[in-house]
Amino acid sequence: MNNTQLLFKADNVSKLFTVGTWLHRTQIAAVNNVTLSCSTEKPEIITVAGESGSGKTTLARMMLRMLEPSNGTIYFRDRDINQQRGWDSQMQFMSEVQPVFQNPFETFSPLKRVEDYLRETVINFKKAKKKPDVDNKMDEALRSVGLSLQEVRGRYPHQLSGGQLQRVSVARALIPNPSLLIADEPVSMVDASLRMSIVNLFQELKNEYDVSIVYITHDLATAYYISDRIAIMLRGSVVESGDVEKVLGSPLHPYSKLLRDSVPLPSKDPNWTKKIELSVTETKEYSRQGCKFTGRCPKVMDRCWEQEPPDFDTDGRLVRCYLYDDKPNEPSQSA
Repeated sequence: MNNTQLLFKADNVSKLFTVGTWLHRTQIAAVNNVTLSCSTEKPEIITVAGESGSGKTTLARMMLRMLEPSNGTIYFRDRDINQQRGWDSQMQFMSEVQPVFQNPFETFSPLKRVEDYLRETVINFKKAKKKPDVDNKMDEALRSVGLSLQEVRGRYPHQLSGGQLQRVSVARALIPNPSLLIADEPVSMVDASLRMSIVNLFQELKNEYDVSIVYITHDLATAYYISDRIAIMLRGSVVESGDVEKVLGSPLHPYSKLLRDSVPLPSKDPNWTKKIELSVTETKEYSRQGCKFTGRCPKVMDRCWEQEPPDFDTDGRLVRCYLYDDKPNEPSQSA
């Protein structure tokens, strides 16, 4: 797809960090050659899923210009976001790309009224000047997430529930009329009874307000429920990506299968005894040569230890696994 048809594209993006003491330092790739894109043709929800430490949040921070990639380029509307300098450029970018963070109680100061955040956002993005117009804009944003200005007026963050406060976070993000929301684990700090209300809200925003959403999560149940496409991350790399029905319904990569099997399905049998072993994040796993899943893969081959596999286009999705190399006797190419 031509870049001019893309709302955003992370193009072979990597982020390297140096860890260790001054006597023994090493570099790890928190994000390793990740490519992810979203079309301008229709809004969609793209999930980036994986275990804690897989690189999901680092990728989100690069997409929000909070971190600069070590390698690769992130485009928004065909423009390199890290080449746009100056206040006007930053405000233009922020008007179109807005974040929704994990913990709403860390997003808002306990000493500041919730409505003040909304008012400042309206004024800073020049959506209204006069008080009645500002109030109307605030109320409009709040009503789009199932609240109203009357419900939050004069209240501080601790006077709202976690679900209400996360809805206020989304309302605040909607005030500039963005085209894209980057939602980093937006339901992980919300009670289970309220998670579906936030997830359904994202569906409504996509359908009614034409907002695309990059949904960062480790919760495969909600990912399956709301996503159009999904990318599974393992130690910085996307190991499988494509239509959510295919990737989660019939995963191909051994890690995707393990991740899917770690979610117990509803069953009449109360004894769910299958043991699933997920990883403990360690620096050596990131710096390991070859595929990052070799230590746990039941189908590991000799070549898996030697070189990281490229992406293979299989059944309408991309799978980073030598099991799907249809030319196994030819030298592999780097991803």
